Amino acid sequence: MKLSEYVTYDAVGLAELVARGEVTGAELEAVALEAVAAVNPLINAVVETWPAERAEQEKKEGAGEGAPLAGVPFLVKDLGVAMAGKRMELGSRLAEGNVASADSYLMRRFRESGLATIGRTTTPEFAYGITTEAVLYGPTRNPWDLDRSPGGSSGGSAAAVAAGVVPIAHGTDAAGSIRIPAASTGLFGLKPTRGRVSMGPDVDEIFNGLAVQGDISRTVRDSAALLDRIQGPESGDPYFAAPPDRPYSEEITRAPGRLRVGVIAQGGGRRRTEGPVLDALSRTAELLSSLGHHVQEATLDPGVSWEQFVGANARLWTANLVPWLDALAAASGRPIDPSTVETEMLASYAWGRQVTGADFVSALGVRNTVARSIGRHFDRYDVLLTPTLPELPPRLGVFAEAVEELDGFGWVDRLFDRSPFTACFNVAGTPAMSVPLMADPTTGLPIGMQFAAAYGREDTLFRLAAQLEEAAPWSHRTPAVWAGSH
Repeated sequence: MKLSEYVTYDAVGLAELVARGEVTGAELEAVALEAVAAVNPLINAVVETWPAERAEQEKKEGAGEGAPLAGVPFLVKDLGVAMAGKRMELGSRLAEGNVASADSYLMRRFRESGLATIGRTTTPEFAYGITTEAVLYGPTRNPWDLDRSPGGSSGGSAAAVAAGVVPIAHGTDAAGSIRIPAASTGLFGLKPTRGRVSMGPDVDEIFNGLAVQGDISRTVRDSAALLDRIQGPESGDPYFAAPPDRPYSEEITRAPGRLRVGVIAQGGGRRRTEGPVLDALSRTAELLSSLGHHVQEATLDPGVSWEQFVGANARLWTANLVPWLDALAAASGRPIDPSTVETEMLASYAWGRQVTGADFVSALGVRNTVARSIGRHFDRYDVLLTPTLPELPPRLGVFAEAVEELDGFGWVDRLFDRSPFTACFNVAGTPAMSVPLMADPTTGLPIGMQFAAAYGREDTLFRLAAQLEEAAPWSHRTPAVWAGSH
């Protein structure tokens, strides 16, 4: 298979070719590695690739044989999923050289789905950012504009998928880290319900249930097919999401019905939504109305002030950071200082060490208030619509401006100010997706629209996403850096 052919298929399409014997998994892996060689020097999204011998051994062992995604090249983020014998460095010099001793539950399910994992992608240090510019790797660049960020924290995965390296890649999301890079690079990204995908076995939860695992893809059916394979609890999981009534791959063939859609144009923070994004939101609302949905303006009330919301998240984030860094320092024998940890992480670590037990419990109380308040919105609406981001993808280096002046609260406040729409659905635990419906007519940059639904209602989102994909297709739009052009 030629590279120009490979990039025209999504993951389900490639798997169908493998199933019919028209191409082998080894051939797909070879062309995917060719794609890495073609575009990665420009975008810096793939940390390393792994030799074919491992994938061949997995095939001999029958891993994923006959599965719906058998043979499809895949990349995992350098955080959140452990692959036995492979490095997981969390984007940090403190964890450099760290090798996983065993597969995580999610990695096992990736194998069982038939995916051929060929390497790992970049992430900001400890996934603690919404741009992907770790000191360990250097900046990852947006394939649509190399001077701009692909978002974060799953920015490496998004940049690789957007550039045609693989059709689908792993991502994690604690405050928007799947949806933000999906929006920044013109891709589809769905954050599942809390408890839908297991975090185990080494951790029970990340950021006290704010984080989830999922993927970033070019087509809705790819994300549906993968979530079908990775969803479901494992023994000891602290959260439970009721199993879906039917496979998500079936849901995307069903009409969503006439949905009640609440449209929210402004986030709760200081940053106002910019003109091109507001225009894209308006056009999205018109599209929904034309499809028969009942669309009306709405407001998003998290049940607490914006300052309380950011403060509670900052306490949960930074307090969780402290034992992670301490454990990595103990394991590696390295100090926690500027030689191993970035400026904003050192500030967050120091701030987290000052969070008291009472502060932490109070932050969990805010989490509960927000979850209850957000949940009540879905008594009135089937779906909430917001921009995924209030602005076009920012230029690289913006987040580092005067970073030395920020403490841990200040860093989280900066992140939430640049992304005021996404984190509330992490706190609430409800599913949300970014759909690449629009583009800025001046720059051509993609603009993602976020849709959120009630707890456990990924089915509603998948049905709507499939309808939107048919009505306003996006997969034909390709960025300036595109493996298919090499």
